[in-house]
Amino acid sequence: MCGSGTDLTEWRDRALRFESALNERVLGLSRAVRLLTIAVFARGHVLLEGNVGVGKTTLLRAAARGLGGEYERVEGTIDLMPQDLVYHTHIDRDGRPRVDPGPLLTHGDALSVFFFNEINRARPQVHSLLLRVMAERSLTAFNAEYRFPYLQVFADRNRVEKEETFELPGAARDRFLMEIEIAPDDTVEIHRRLMFDARFHDTDALIAGMPAAMLDHTSLPAVAAMIQAEIHAGAAVETFVDHLRRATHDPLAYGIALDGVDMDDLIATGASPRGMSMLVRAAKVSAWLDGVADLTPEHLRAVFHEVVAHRVFFTPIYELQRGRLGREFSSALLRAVPAP
Repeated sequence: MCGSGTDLTEWRDRALRFESALNERVLGLSRAVRLLTIAVFARGHVLLEGNVGVGKTTLLRAAARGLGGEYERVEGTIDLMPQDLVYHTHIDRDGRPRVDPGPLLTHGDALSVFFFNEINRARPQVHSLLLRVMAERSLTAFNAEYRFPYLQVFADRNRVEKEETFELPGAARDRFLMEIEIAPDDTVEIHRRLMFDARFHDTDALIAGMPAAMLDHTSLPAVAAMIQAEIHAGAAVETFVDHLRRATHDPLAYGIALDGVDMDDLIATGASPRGMSMLVRAAKVSAWLDGVADLTPEHLRAVFHEVVAHRVFFTPIYELQRGRLGREFSSALLRAVPAP
C-alpha cells in the first residue's frame, strides 16, 4: 500500500519502466504507449482502433502481461452471446451436462485484464452486458454478486472491415476512459525494422519477453487514488477546464469553425461532467508521469482528444463523418480556448 510521497516516486519509476518495456515490443507507437500507461494508472478502460496489422493486439497483450493478475481474452464474433461471457455449457467425460463459469467469472475477483478482441464484431446484447461490468466492475450471475476490484477492460476495434460488425453505442463508448488510435510513426527506419527485423515477426516470443507482473495490480487502485490526491489543479486550470467543457456544447461561442460544416448543426450533445472529470483524472496521471505536482493546461491538452472526443456526439449527418471530424474538432477547440 502507498503511504508517502516516496512510494509515489517509486511507483513512477516502475510506471516508466513499464512504458519503456512496452515501447520495446511495439515500434513507432510511443504516444499510444504513453496514453495506455496513463489509462492504467487512471484505472480506466481502453479502446484501441486502427488498421489491420498495426500492433493493436500486440500492445494489449504485452500490457496485460506487464500488469500481472489473471487474464482472459474473448474474440468478438457475430454469434457471440452475452451468456458466453458468463457461463460455458458442455458434456463432461461421463456424458453428463455441465455448466462452468465463463471467461468473466473463471478467476473471480482476481481478474485483472479482460481483453475483448474486435469488439465491434459482437452483438449489441454483448455490449450491454459489458457495459455494466465496465461501469460497476460487478456482475450478477448464479444468484450471486461477483465483483472485480482490479479489472481493466482492453478492447480493440478493426475500423477497416464493416461487414458483420456492430457500432458501439454511445453509452458503451462512454465507459472507455480513452479511445486511442494506433498508427505507427511513418518513418523509413521504423517500417524497415518491422519488415526485416525477425524479432518483430514472432509475436508470441515478443510478448513472452515482456517482464511479467511489473506492476502489482492489487496495489493499483490505491496508487491511482493517491495520484489524484497529490496532483493539484489551481483556480486558473479549473476555469480552463470549464471553458473546454462549454466549448464542446457551444463551439460557435468560442469562434470554432470547421471547413464545410454548419457549426449550428454540428453538436447533438457536448461532454458531460463525468467526461470532463475523466479528462482531469487522466491529465493528473500525465502530470505525475512527468514528475510535476501541479496540473497544467499542457497535460490536459495532451489527453483531451482521446478522453473527450468520443464523448461529444454530433448530429446524425455529421456523426457519419466522425472519423474525419473528431480530430479536426478537438484540434480547433484546443486552439480556440485560451489557456491561462
